[in-house]
Amino acid sequence: MSGRLLRLACTAALAAGIVLAPVPAAAEPAPGATDDRTVSGLLTDLQRLYREAEKATETYNGTEERLRRQRAEVRRLDAELARTRTSLHDSRGAAGRLARQQYQSSSGLSPYLRLLLARDPQHAIDQGHVIGRLARERVETVGRLTGAEKKAEELARRSREALARQAALAGAQEKDRDDVRERLRAVEELLASLTPEQLAALAELEKSGIAEEQERFLASGALGDDAKPSDGGDRAVRFAVEQLGKPYEWGAEGPVSYDCSGLTSVAWERAGTPIPRTSQEQWARLEHVALDELRPGDLVVYFPEATHVALYLGDGMVVQAPRPGAEVKVSPIAANPVLGAVRPDPGEQPLRHYTPPRLPAGATDGSDEGYAAVYAPAAPETSAR
Repeated sequence: MSGRLLRLACTAALAAGIVLAPVPAAAEPAPGATDDRTVSGLLTDLQRLYREAEKATETYNGTEERLRRQRAEVRRLDAELARTRTSLHDSRGAAGRLARQQYQSSSGLSPYLRLLLARDPQHAIDQGHVIGRLARERVETVGRLTGAEKKAEELARRSREALARQAALAGAQEKDRDDVRERLRAVEELLASLTPEQLAALAELEKSGIAEEQERFLASGALGDDAKPSDGGDRAVRFAVEQLGKPYEWGAEGPVSYDCSGLTSVAWERAGTPIPRTSQEQWARLEHVALDELRPGDLVVYFPEATHVALYLGDGMVVQAPRPGAEVKVSPIAANPVLGAVRPDPGEQPLRHYTPPRLPAGATDGSDEGYAAVYAPAAPETSAR
C-alpha cells in the first residue's frame, strides 16, 4: 500500500470512529517519565525505519542510473554494429567487383611474356599498370573487409555482453524496488499502529529535538558567516524554493514530486551544472567543502552512509525533500546528523550582490508534520512508481 493510500484509509478509519491498534500492552507506559521514554523509543524506531527506507531508495536510484547508462551503451553499440555491418556489406561487394575486373583483365600470361608478344608494347605496359593497380586495390579491399569482419565480430560480442549487463541491472533494479517497498511498508505498519495522540507526541518530540540539535550545532561554531552563492548556486536555490510544498516520493525527480537527491540533482541541472543522481555519488564525486565555508547552493550530506542530502539555503537552513508523508520544506541544517558538505561548482566565483529568495510564511519554523500528515486527507495521486 502506498503512503497516500494509507493516509486515505486511516482517515476513513478515524472518521468512522475506529481506534487503530495501539502499541502492545507490554509497551504500555507508566505515568510520568516512562511516557517520554516510550515516545522517544517510537521516534527512534521511526527514524531508523525511515533511514533504512532512504538508504534502500538511494540504492534503487543508483541502480536505475546505471541501468540508464547501460541502455544508452547498448543503443550506441547497436548503432555502431549496424554501421559496421553496412560497411562490411559494401566491402564484400567491392571485393567481388574487383575480383571480376581482375579476372576479365588477365590473360593468364606473365607480364614479361605479354610485353614480348604484344603488338603495342606501350599498351601492354599500360595494361600491366592497370592490372597492378587493380591488384593493389583488391589487397586493400580485402584488408578492409577482414578488418570490418573482425570489428563486426567484436562489436557483436560487446553488444551481447552489454545486453547481459542490462538484464542483470534490470533484475537488480526490481530487487531494489521491492526492498524500498518493504522498508516503507514497515514504516506504514508502525504508523498505522499508533493513536493520534501518539502521533502528535512524536511530532512534538521530534520538533523539540531538532531545535535542541540546531542550537547545539550553531553554538559549536561549525558554521561560519554565510558566503554569497555563485550564479549557479543562486539558480539552484531559487529552483529548490519553488518546489516547496511538493510531496516526497521515492525515486522521483519532479516535476510534481521528489526524493532527497532527486531534488538536489534536478536543482543543479536546472542551474546548468549536471551532478550525480544519488546522495552517495554526490558525496563521493563532488568537491568537499568545509562547513564554515558553506554558501547557498552547496549540498549538505547526512548520515555516515551519505544516504540523505539537502541544499543549503543560508543562515543555518536547508531545503530538502525529507521523507515519505512529508513535503519539500525548509529545515534546520541539524535536522539530521551532518556528514559534511560538497560544492557542485567549486571553480565559480560568488556573486557580488545577492538577495535571498523570498520564502512562504511559516517555511522556516523547523516543524515536521510528517507523522500527523499520515492521517490527513490527501490529494489524488498524480505520480507513482
